[in-house]
Order: sequence, then C-alpha cells, then structure tokens
Amino acid sequence: MAIVLALVLVVVGSIVFHMLSPWWWTPIASNWSYIDHTLVITFWITGVVFAAVVLFMAYCVYRFRHKEGAKAAYEPESKRLETWLTVVTAVGVAAMLAPGLYVWGQFVTVPKDATEVEVVAQQWQWNYRLPGEDGRLGKTDNRLVSFENPLGIDPDDPAGQDDVVLEAADLHLPIGKPVKMMLRSIDVLHDFYVPEFRAKMDMVPGMVTYFWFTPTKTGTFEVLCAELCGVGHGFMRGYVMIDTEENYPSWLEEQPTFAELSAPRQVGSAETVEPEGAGAQ
Repeated sequence: MAIVLALVLVVVGSIVFHMLSPWWWTPIASNWSYIDHTLVITFWITGVVFAAVVLFMAYCVYRFRHKEGAKAAYEPESKRLETWLTVVTAVGVAAMLAPGLYVWGQFVTVPKDATEVEVVAQQWQWNYRLPGEDGRLGKTDNRLVSFENPLGIDPDDPAGQDDVVLEAADLHLPIGKPVKMMLRSIDVLHDFYVPEFRAKMDMVPGMVTYFWFTPTKTGTFEVLCAELCGVGHGFMRGYVMIDTEENYPSWLEEQPTFAELSAPRQVGSAETVEPEGAGAQ
C-alpha cells in the first residue's frame, strides 16, 4: 500500500506542480506562436500517457498484491493487449508528429518579400551581414576568411561591396517585416537561438541553413548559442534589437559597408597632419 500511495502521489504532485509552477515560457516576440501550440499539444499527450502508466502501475501493485493461497496465472502472450498497445502508441506518436511537421513546413517556407540577413558564427562571437542599397547579398567563400575579411565576402562580386558588415556587434531589425535568417559557421557547430522568437537552427560548417520569422515586438532580445561549441560556449552571446520603422533606417545608415572596411588607408595624403616640431628637424 505504501508503494501504491507513493505512485498516486507522484501523479498528483506532478499535476499540482504544473499548475502552480513559477517557471513559464518567455513572452513571444515573433509570429511563431505555432511552435508554442505544438509544445502544448506534445506536453498534454505525454502528460496523459505518464499519468496513465503510473496509475496503471499503482493499480497492478494493489490488484495483484501478495495473498495467502493465491497463484499467479501464466500468460506469456496476449494478442488483444499487443493490438491495443500498438494502436494507442501509433495514434499518440502520430498526434505528436503531425503538428510538428505542419509547423516545420511553414518554418522553412520563406515569404517572397522577406529580407535576407546572414548570421556568421565563430568561436565565440556572432557576426552579421545585411544587404545594401541593391537589396541583395554578395557571394561568400570560407576560403576567403581572413583578419581583414572575417566573413569571407568575395571582393570580386560587385553585389557584395555595399553589404553592411557587423563584426561582433548587435543586430538591428525592423518590426513587422519578415526576415530570412541565413546561417553559416566558419569553424565548428553552433546554433543561433533567440528564446523570445521561438526560433533556432543549427549552423553546420560548409552548409547554409535558414529559417524565417517576423518580429512582432520592439525591444532587446538576447542571442544564445544552443550547441556546445567549445570552452567559451557559455559566453557566446549577443543581442538582437527590434526597432520601429522610423528608427531602423537611421541605424542602418550609420553601419559600415564591406567596401568601406576593405578600402586601404590613405597614407601620406593631403589630409595627413605632420607631427608637431617635425619641420624644425
């Protein structure tokens, strides 16, 4: 009876803890409420199965407890039980997979009016690239990555000259505009994750992965790496700032382009100022 009581208390305690728990999801800041709905469906299915299995165990412990003179009935096979378990399990798994597959289809089907933004991960910082006045990103190649060209932008591609480059800086995005996040890594596995966006994706060296979302709330949101990427993994953080439509253009104009960053310094030009006292020597 003590075991039966303990099993029942586990179920009741789990339900009470869920209802009174102070730990809830962060407020959503994008269009992906579908992901919240999918998690809720999965939670209820697994929760019902958990309660049913534990309560069934409690019933079996009580119903088939030891009694003087009682003998166990040996039944090695039960086709009826196997059929029920197969059907119930199949229905439960399908009920969890179907919403996820539906949402995944939306997650990777990018709207035609979405703006492309590139996220480049490296140990242990976030870099970004936004399209310039031509509205498109230039070509890149990881073999071109260097100290002077940290994102590996192709200098021979005219489309990349006006690309906005943000190295180890915060990303700004306008509210209400769909964005296609193109993700790549130049060293090891990373994962771009903003909890409030309900959006994340692995970044695999040699591949370009992507997802899209539409910001629905202005503010500052922390970027985390959700894939163990080395000793500095816990410090690989940054921020995405969602601006109003009025503030975003002014911020964008202040950011450097690839052409500006790669332009050689003008040494000995007319603007160079001579050190004080140099003429006396």
